[in-house]
Amino acid sequence: MNLSTIRNFCIIAHIDHGKSTLADRLLEKTGAIAIRDMRDQVMDQMELERERGITIKAKAVRIFYTAKNQKQYEFNLIDTPGHVDFNYEVSRSLKACEGALLLIDASQGVEAQTLANAFLAFEQKLAVIPVINKIDLPAADIDRCKRQMEESLALDGNEAILASAKEGRGVEDILEAVVQNIPPPSGNLDSPLKGLIFDSMYDPYRGVILFIRIIDGGIQKGCRMKLMSTGSVFDVEEVGIFKPKMEKIDQLSAGEVGYVVANIKEAKEARVGDTITEDGKEALQALPGFQDVLPMVFCGLYPVNGEDFDKLKEALQKLKLSDAALSFVPETSLALSFGFRCGFLGLLHMEIVQERLEREYQLNLIATAPNVIYQVRKTNSETIVVDNPSKLPNITLIEFIEEPYILAKIIVPAEYIGSVMFLCQEKRGIHKNTEFLDSQRALITYELPLAEMVIDFYDKLKSCTKGYASLDYELLDYRASNVVKVDILLNGEVVDALSFIVHEAKAAIRGRAVAEKLKEIIPQQLFEVPIQAAIGGKIIARETIRARRKDVLAKCYGGDITRKRKLLEKQKEGKKRMKNIGQVEIPQEAFMAVLKID
Repeated sequence: MNLSTIRNFCIIAHIDHGKSTLADRLLEKTGAIAIRDMRDQVMDQMELERERGITIKAKAVRIFYTAKNQKQYEFNLIDTPGHVDFNYEVSRSLKACEGALLLIDASQGVEAQTLANAFLAFEQKLAVIPVINKIDLPAADIDRCKRQMEESLALDGNEAILASAKEGRGVEDILEAVVQNIPPPSGNLDSPLKGLIFDSMYDPYRGVILFIRIIDGGIQKGCRMKLMSTGSVFDVEEVGIFKPKMEKIDQLSAGEVGYVVANIKEAKEARVGDTITEDGKEALQALPGFQDVLPMVFCGLYPVNGEDFDKLKEALQKLKLSDAALSFVPETSLALSFGFRCGFLGLLHMEIVQERLEREYQLNLIATAPNVIYQVRKTNSETIVVDNPSKLPNITLIEFIEEPYILAKIIVPAEYIGSVMFLCQEKRGIHKNTEFLDSQRALITYELPLAEMVIDFYDKLKSCTKGYASLDYELLDYRASNVVKVDILLNGEVVDALSFIVHEAKAAIRGRAVAEKLKEIIPQQLFEVPIQAAIGGKIIARETIRARRKDVLAKCYGGDITRKRKLLEKQKEGKKRMKNIGQVEIPQEAFMAVLKID
């Protein structure tokens, strides 16, 4: 294939601006998929993606297009997610491309993730083609979108392509713009093989399948492939492309995107961001990979059935192949036995991972309440990192605790500015700036503690702005803060999985709310169960689950009162003994009770 007729590009946008719908129209227009096989969101093959109407995994596809100049071009298209929690998928996809289609909703305009994804593309020095989508909507305001593009992104509004992916308008113009404005890949077919692994997946029959972008040289069946970071060597069994299903071909050459099957059985061998080369004809230097992503939110994942621990471990290793942003380490809990401490990019990411583990690997899991990483300075001048409340040292050994702060950028209609600022102040936010993008929308910038973000901030933001606000954030730094650990005690025993770290000013309120919630959730026992919230040895809240009583007086028909008292005293002694040795069964919902508190 001639390099000059190859175009590698991705579609980037804020969530719900029409990326997957545009990908459908591009596939239709180029005849890449038969009409009988066509359906909405054809690139979103995961059941979870189709249910929620969001893209979770970036998807690649090869299509062919005959341009107006009568030349046939090979397009390698990658459809990316739009939610901030899957931003890492976007950054990896951009590494495999020379250009990007930047979609902007004609009714919503430039939003927070539009800015974030556009700046990622600018950093990679990609050619960016702006597309104003959904021009068929009654609320579409094309002139406002063009002004926002010029003011926020420094792109010429007049160069934006007007399109309606739903109706198929403007698709021909987009295909021509890809040919004209996105440069062909630079690469040397005669140089030693050099390819970038930008994603991977696990197949139970063929092992790890690598998704690669070939930079130099070529790869075919029978080739001896070497992974440059580990030095491992594998025999290539199959190479192919995505159309959008996997299709075997003879060879992948410089500039092309495809997949490689090489009987890689160990998940740890295939590292996303690694460089592949040919054994015996190695490339001199590895390609720059991806930055290691830092998890923002942590929670514990435990199998309900303890025998499933190894199954959970294997499932996490396989899932990490297709989700490099996931991190996990083994941990134990007195209440929940053996499990894993998992790191995620956000709450949606956490929710999706748990759901995928339960659906794809038939696991029944308990997730503890999410928390963030704290840096703890001890009185002996040692600094430790705490990602689990149970690891926090005794309060007498702590000099101070630092919590992570983020810089939040919120784009909101002007009439909701007051509601958003009130919410941010309530969450201990520090106002930095309010900038009007136009007469109707403002960009509000706040510094916020990440711990206040991970529980319900996004939901409350959507509620107070009727769904019109958009949010993007980045980690800033760590700052000393007056935070404490609140332990939850059931029947006098600390349940480590229910402990949480919170700002001291909110400790009593949160502790009381958790105790009240647990009282609703935990079923009655045959003995009285006290629920307590405590900071160290100080009890800050208490609720009591009354004992479920048996009517021991039912058999007494009259008679002396002393006989009834004797039976009641006997019951009282039995309940006291039961309370000392009794075990309280904690339902799964209790571990998410900390999340559900308003």
